[in-house]
Amino acid sequence: MKNSDIRDLSVADLNEKLASLRKEFSELKISHTVSALENPMQIRVLRKTIARIATELSNRELHNS
Repeated sequence: MKNSDIRDLSVADLNEKLASLRKEFSELKISHTVSALENPMQIRVLRKTIARIATELSNRELHNS
């Protein structure tokens, strides 16, 4: 997910997306622990996307305060 896509979403959508991505990340980590993933780069991509969304949420919170 690109930064421009993230900026276009509302705060509620960002919170919803963040929760679903965190769940998906934990499931990927567990499945990678049990057996190797076909594409282990998915974990890195998800982690960075989660960080981008969290950063956008904190920036909006700082600017709205």
